[in-house]
Amino acid sequence: MKSRDTLIRLRRFQADEKRRKVAQIESMIADFARMAADLDREIGQEEQRAGISDPAHFAYPTYARAAAQRRDNIRRSAEDLDVQLAAAKAALAEAFEELKKVEILDDRERTSERAAENARDQASMDAIGLGRARA
Repeated sequence: MKSRDTLIRLRRFQADEKRRKVAQIESMIADFARMAADLDREIGQEEQRAGISDPAHFAYPTYARAAAQRRDNIRRSAEDLDVQLAAAKAALAEAFEELKKVEILDDRERTSERAAENARDQASMDAIGLGRARA
């Protein structure tokens, strides 16, 4: 019984860890999206100040060019995190499956233990009833 409880606690802990990892990756992706949007806004402002929006133009603002490069790097990082997120979600689903299997097995064992206990109690009551009937 204790080993079952320990196994269930272990599986819950593993599922919680996988859930935390998914949440952490999702948070990082959201942060990257926010940073990319901020850089887009800064690039637009810089282009507006300079009056040049063509990156190929010789007088295109250096800051806008650098910010665009950072934005592109951030977007690539977010895409890489999307791959990691998919893997983490698959691992989370697997951890939940394992937890459910253990919980179902535990439930079945507890149900059979209760049925056996109820049968023993019923046999005991039957013996008491038969003893009174004979008396």
